[in-house]
Amino acid sequence: MAHPLHHAESSARKFGGVPSDYQAVHDWFDASKEHLALFTHRALRHHTQGLFDAERVFGLTLTNSAGRDIPVRWIGEQHIREDCQGRIPSMADWLRRIQPEPWMANGHIEQHVSEEPCGDPRVAWASEVAAGRTVLGLKDWMAARATQATQSA
Repeated sequence: MAHPLHHAESSARKFGGVPSDYQAVHDWFDASKEHLALFTHRALRHHTQGLFDAERVFGLTLTNSAGRDIPVRWIGEQHIREDCQGRIPSMADWLRRIQPEPWMANGHIEQHVSEEPCGDPRVAWASEVAAGRTVLGLKDWMAARATQATQSA
């Protein structure tokens, strides 16, 4: 399908009501087109976990304009089947097909060269404790550092 509206029209034919009853659900499934307007955008929500995520977002059911309660999962299943040749893949089905690139796997820890702690001060405090330079607890150590910084300024 080319557009969420076509899915919504299909839902109205299948479950009753009007397309606008279903538009928000179908827009949600296709929201990743904002970032990549290729079929591969479907890897983000067009799978079994996407169905359960949709329920968390929209609730277990929606009431269409004909007064009928329709399970959101049914709407999502219809959307995914229409886009994925009649099947509902798992997230693993999508992820297994990602072509690995070196930047995806070879992380590194950046080295901090300044004397001032960066990020979580517990790391610097733990280092001070391990080196025997303080016996203060973290809260007291941070207060003492703040006092030192104020006096130095």
